[in-house]
Amino acid sequence: MASTLCCKASSIVSSSAVRRRLPLVGAFCMLSLGLSNLCPALSSSLKTGCAQSLPFGPFLRSKFGNQTPAKSVHSIRMEANQTTVPSIVVYVTVPNKEAGKKLAESIVKEKLAACVNRVPGIESVYHWQGEIQTDSEELLIIKTRESLLEALTEHVKANHEYDVPEVIALPITGGNLQYLEWIKNSTRD
Repeated sequence: MASTLCCKASSIVSSSAVRRRLPLVGAFCMLSLGLSNLCPALSSSLKTGCAQSLPFGPFLRSKFGNQTPAKSVHSIRMEANQTTVPSIVVYVTVPNKEAGKKLAESIVKEKLAACVNRVPGIESVYHWQGEIQTDSEELLIIKTRESLLEALTEHVKANHEYDVPEVIALPITGGNLQYLEWIKNSTRD
């Protein structure tokens, strides 16, 4: 099965249209998702040697195959340190800039989050009440403690104009130790 997928991937990658876009799209996908998340069969083929037929396989192995993290980088896995707490990133969409600013400020003021990034200009396409809707929105990216998710969710629901506001949490599995400590120190217990 993996060899069939490798051969298909090889023929797709060899087309001239894909090769022109591969440096931009491929780099973004590989950096954002990681090779193993992008194509599990492909990443397992890198270990078995099937990827030798792919044009970028030898490059990846030569550049990234045996690298170890630099020792001067201060990063941490969340479960490995006592100076941090389990932390999350929460996505919340809002209808406009004013609503985003008001909600972001109230979340930080209440110490429900250390930081809220406001990302303007997103477009959401979704089903609502039996119809497909398209709306311009702003995305809030909220960094907080895992233990504050319930209180944050209730705060968003009480201060949001949507009937069913989006509140989606993703775990932070590691990162810059000082930043993770800052999240802990900037939020309430």
